[in-house]
Amino acid sequence: MDDLVRRSVSADRLATVLLGLAGLALALAATGIYGVLSFLVAQRTPEIGLGMALGATRPQVVRMVMAESLRLTLLGCGAGFLVVLGLLRPMARLLYGVGPVDPLALGGGLVLVAGVAMLAALQPARRASRLDPLVALRSG
Repeated sequence: MDDLVRRSVSADRLATVLLGLAGLALALAATGIYGVLSFLVAQRTPEIGLGMALGATRPQVVRMVMAESLRLTLLGCGAGFLVVLGLLRPMARLLYGVGPVDPLALGGGLVLVAGVAMLAALQPARRASRLDPLVALRSG
């Protein structure tokens, strides 16, 4: 009886584990993106300070950092999409209820990762907009 119950819930257990791993991967991706963008903002502190000293407003600084983040995110999503396309054949037998080229699943995954990346970029962008121009210029 135990073996029968174990076999009947094994697919659900596997789906739960995979969903948990996907959530962990998304959290790790967000943490990595946040770290890289924080580093890039820290490197560009003198440039941002100079722009603010010359009259750049806080929304302009946030837009500049978010635009750079979007560019990097789109490059990463494009590279990830190419990797996914290369892995479609080997992964096709593991997919259940989803075709290997399902546009909803692929598009949804890309939108989810891009959205998480933009949320992770928001804090470094806001921090950059609050820089004191004098301090930023002295740090460079």
